[in-house]
Amino acid sequence: MTPILPRTCTTSLNLVLRRGLSRLSTTPPRSYRRLYSTRMSSAEPLPAFDREAKPKYTETPNPGFVYGRKVEDTSDGKKWLEGQKEGWKTIETASEDPGKLYAMMISGIVPRPIAFVSSVSSDGVENLAPFSWFNQITHNPPLISVSCSAGPKGGLKDTASNIKATKNFTVNIISEPFVENANFTSLDAPADVSEWPVSGLTKEPSTHVKAPRVRESAFSMECELFQAVDIIHPSTGQQTATLVLGLVKCIHVRHDVLNERGVVDYAKLKPVGRMGDITYARVGDAFRLPRPEWKLEGEKIQEFLKSVDVKGPSEGSSAL
Repeated sequence: MTPILPRTCTTSLNLVLRRGLSRLSTTPPRSYRRLYSTRMSSAEPLPAFDREAKPKYTETPNPGFVYGRKVEDTSDGKKWLEGQKEGWKTIETASEDPGKLYAMMISGIVPRPIAFVSSVSSDGVENLAPFSWFNQITHNPPLISVSCSAGPKGGLKDTASNIKATKNFTVNIISEPFVENANFTSLDAPADVSEWPVSGLTKEPSTHVKAPRVRESAFSMECELFQAVDIIHPSTGQQTATLVLGLVKCIHVRHDVLNERGVVDYAKLKPVGRMGDITYARVGDAFRLPRPEWKLEGEKIQEFLKSVDVKGPSEGSSAL
């Protein structure tokens, strides 16, 4: 969860810089994100959000692809591979500073869908928070996963604690019109303070679980706890995260975001995703790329393989 600080926080940034970046080795990821945030806030004004942008379908990047074609055989591919001349930065994760490792991983594992999670504590306090370590696991049974990192002082964050205690929650997809509302719920509020009032969002009663869903979300899932996995650091033995697996009991999807086939049209849903640091992204143009089928392509592929010298991995490389 990443808070966005006011534009007046340059004093805090200067203080951090005077103390030196070496402090990051002993501070939790939230402090590292705060450093990012203040740097971003001092940048030049950005252009206004383009509310008229309409994503469209285009042809694929390489519509003329044929079996075995090398990446360098296209102009875009050749240009892409020019970057290899700069070499690679190799990071040994066991010795890397956790804060820097966090920043690198969230900048490279992109875009990430966001689970906007509503939960209720055993005392009845309602919590609302966004998590970008989220995805679908399987459709049968319908399972989703949400990973909650440990709090700044260790221990469970409110969301993980609530789900473990009450065994239920909802996941709501964030759309462009209320992304600022959703982001504000990443506020590091005390456990007895609900994020709902400050978010300006509306609670909608669920049908299967106690946790309410977000009425403004056009796609929401009511979930029961299927399994909670405590992530234990292999070197320190400390719990650093909780992986929550949720069994989807019910899906609520607005009619106006469905297409003629009865499934969600991403251009109508307008979902947002997470990138690196405090950057969010909207979904732009798309292209459709069907999976190849052996029953249709197998014979031609076998003929192709006869015409080439198929070799194993080259010396010094590793097989995938």
